[in-house]
Amino acid sequence: MYKTALEGRKGELADGDVERDDDLEVQIGNKLRRDAFLVFRALCKLSMKTPPKEAMADPQLMRGKIVALELLKILLENAGAVFRTSERFLGAIKQYLCLSLLKNSASSLIIVFQLSCSIFISLVSRFRAGLKAEIGVFFPMIVLRVLENVAQPNFQQKMIVLRFLDKLCVDSQILVDIFINYDCDVNSSNIFERMVNGLLKTAQGVPPSTATTLLPPQEATMKLEAMKCLVAILKSMGDWMNKQLRIPDPHSTKRFEAVENSPEPVNVPLANGNGDETVEGSDFHSETSSEASDALSIEQRRAYKLELQEGISLFNRKPKKGIEFLIRANKVGDSPEEIAAFLKNASGLNKTLIGDYLGEREDLSLKVMHAYVDSFDFQGMEFDDAIRAFLQGFRLPGEAQKIDRIMEKFAERYCKCNPKAFISADTAYVLAYSVILLNTDAHNHMVKNKMSADDFVRNNRGIDDGKDLPEEYLRSLFERISRNEIKMKEDDLSVQQKQSVNSSRILGLDSILNIVIRKRDEDQHMETSDNLIKHMQEQFKEKARKSESVYYAATDVVVLRFMVEVCWAPMLAAFSVPLDQSDDEIVIALCLEGFRYAIHVTAVMSMKTHRDAFVTSLAKFTSLHSPADIKQKNIDAIRVSILVHLH
Repeated sequence: MYKTALEGRKGELADGDVERDDDLEVQIGNKLRRDAFLVFRALCKLSMKTPPKEAMADPQLMRGKIVALELLKILLENAGAVFRTSERFLGAIKQYLCLSLLKNSASSLIIVFQLSCSIFISLVSRFRAGLKAEIGVFFPMIVLRVLENVAQPNFQQKMIVLRFLDKLCVDSQILVDIFINYDCDVNSSNIFERMVNGLLKTAQGVPPSTATTLLPPQEATMKLEAMKCLVAILKSMGDWMNKQLRIPDPHSTKRFEAVENSPEPVNVPLANGNGDETVEGSDFHSETSSEASDALSIEQRRAYKLELQEGISLFNRKPKKGIEFLIRANKVGDSPEEIAAFLKNASGLNKTLIGDYLGEREDLSLKVMHAYVDSFDFQGMEFDDAIRAFLQGFRLPGEAQKIDRIMEKFAERYCKCNPKAFISADTAYVLAYSVILLNTDAHNHMVKNKMSADDFVRNNRGIDDGKDLPEEYLRSLFERISRNEIKMKEDDLSVQQKQSVNSSRILGLDSILNIVIRKRDEDQHMETSDNLIKHMQEQFKEKARKSESVYYAATDVVVLRFMVEVCWAPMLAAFSVPLDQSDDEIVIALCLEGFRYAIHVTAVMSMKTHRDAFVTSLAKFTSLHSPADIKQKNIDAIRVSILVHLH
């Protein structure tokens, strides 16, 4: 290991730390930090050494990798303040550890997956302020991917993820932070919401008549574990609320005095980052940005995101209506430039429909399309690179007239940015068509007789105002397109429907641009090809660029109202059904505990409707209306009802 660490030592030693400082302690401190950095980097590199396929069968060869992962886990669990805040170490985590997680979280070896999860839980619980974008990408990839697979999960992986979520709830600050930083951020996936819904589906078990790989005892274990997680989430929310409102320990008799003697809790003006509202036990308070205090209030941010999502889903059904809705709701300005910027940058828009909208003949769409094309700077770009950059954000529409309008504008823009490239914009327009046809021809497996370089040169005779473009220019263009397909950028795989290609219209204009989305089944196996890793690294950069980089540490109790809005219905479903159908004591106890926490949170937060839903449901299970049928579980329900009403 030390040898690996020394590899990069020469460059490191000259990195200009305060070597000339007379203070010996500073010098020793710097050397120690540098050595710690080198050891950490070496461990990350060793943890990535994946032995060849045949080595998978030989546990000896895996030992190095596993020991490196174990050491990383111990190191992160015990990292001090310097490690958690210094740019140098956070940079090393982003550069080396994230790459290791990316490679190892897809491993079929359970021990490797388990260690990757343990490392990730340390990052979420202790480093989340500095790794906002990375956690936003990894959480769905490592945790939600396994959690949301209900019918055919790998049982051991699923249990690891469920226990991971259970651990996550121990620090009550974490869940609330996740909600504020991802579910309230316009450019992030709703991690908290997906987590609750994934747990509900797991707790409900495999839907009837669905093929499953799980054995009945495995399914029962998993359902119970998911139920534990749901209860832990509610308990965590309750604990956080008690801490914020200084409600005494729930088990003491005085637990509610603090609330009763204070004004309505929801009106307590706890602004984000309020000084005397610090959260004990959180590693993060001192480290997070003070910008949080002047940020939009949580309410506005969450409401903004919900309305924006509504507009986006409307756009994905009816583009024109979606744009109108978003303009009315003040989510998008009404100038063509602002609409174009939205189409270019917003996450979650269906790229086929962006293309359709840009190709429309109506006045506004036309202006938007012109603004969209004019927002590109093609200066000094090779012609095919310009087309590549241009077609990353949308799929060319099917109708010839629409393609015509878009490509004519593209040609005009390219020539404006590169006045010496062609005699006229017409040349660029014809050549753009040629390039797109060549791309389809070269990269569509249904085209049997491929175009040759000579054909391509022949097809483009006389297009430069009657003259020919230089032959070597056309041949090098042919080479580049044949070697490297023009594709759309794959940022939202879920939104893209794979387009089925009809062979008879294969060279028709509707499939003129053969942009293939990564096949779904590859996604299932998540093989760690270099392409996938490059794709994920681009996603980190994209997320970091789009999302607000500021990390919010939640302090305003109002956030709980939004969390309850998201999770109350799944929780009610998860606790009511087993209470009705099961006689298992452990399951009953869990459900009743869930009811108790849910009623506590909704009551203190003055969410009367939600509270009543839980109370009414619980009252039904007391069976007091038909005493003859009372079982032990009904007596337990009576006990919890009395407890709830006493408080």
